[in-house]
Amino acid sequence: MTTYTLGGGCFWCLDAVFRRINGVVEVMSGYAGGESSDPTYYQVASGKTGHAEVVQVTFDESTVSSQAVLDVFFTLHDPTTRNRQGADEGSQYRSILLYVDEQQHIAFTEAVKRAQAIWDDPIVTELAQLDMFYPAEPEHQDYFNKNPANGYCSIVINPKLIKVRKKFTDLFLPV
Repeated sequence: MTTYTLGGGCFWCLDAVFRRINGVVEVMSGYAGGESSDPTYYQVASGKTGHAEVVQVTFDESTVSSQAVLDVFFTLHDPTTRNRQGADEGSQYRSILLYVDEQQHIAFTEAVKRAQAIWDDPIVTELAQLDMFYPAEPEHQDYFNKNPANGYCSIVINPKLIKVRKKFTDLFLPV
């Protein structure tokens, strides 16, 4: 099993998409990349902790390749906008890849290069070593599936799911 820590805007969006990828065995929403210990959702949302909303995606590379996981990541958010995804603005929504070793650092660097070939504007995704990951509160885990009638889910998350499913149909679990 391999675990990647990825941030690309609101963690609810990443969580919803990665839970539908065949070979992903666990998705955990949380916070990383900042200075404070044991941050809460509201502390991170203030933009004062330095943490980003991230997901830890654990996957089986015999089912889904690390390259595919990273290509999905670079499709489901806009890695060319600094500290912003749509209406979500602030460093807590930045595009970030947090690596645990040199192998992941290399894989992430190569993924940025692949992504740059499909985006017109420069990729601003931050690459940083993972220091600590703090799981988000229970209400933020699997948010999309637990709150399907929520406006954010239908207006923001659903279009992202449709976009990624269209491009990576073969990776998605059957509906």
